[in-house]
Amino acid sequence: MSSGVAIISPLAALLACAQLLGGCASLPQPPCPPGEQSEVSDLLYFGTARPGGTVSAEEWSQFLQAVVTPRFPAGLTVWKANGQWRSAAGSTEREASYVLSLVHPESESSEAAIRSIVSEYKARFRQEAVLRVKTAACVS
Repeated sequence: MSSGVAIISPLAALLACAQLLGGCASLPQPPCPPGEQSEVSDLLYFGTARPGGTVSAEEWSQFLQAVVTPRFPAGLTVWKANGQWRSAAGSTEREASYVLSLVHPESESSEAAIRSIVSEYKARFRQEAVLRVKTAACVS
């Protein structure tokens, strides 16, 4: 750009915020009404494009079974998505993705499990990033 003004996409801003907040030890928990309890809701965004191809549905299923489910056996939800993001090189990448939703207690063991899942996915499928969105929630 000749004007010297940088335009930041909403997704890039969200990624930057997620990276800054990723090191936070805990979230302030909302006051939950009677009959509900405080938990953490995590959304993890896994892109499927990788050098030389894509993560297949079978590879994703195996990853869920071997890496995610043992760490969160109480349950999870997954859905397919299409997304785009700006890579570290500055290019806009468009790809099929999977979104993983986890609801769990705020604990160091849950934090370690999520860090392990993200690290394993990035290493196994040669990914630059996995987006994490962490929020406090009341569940019943």
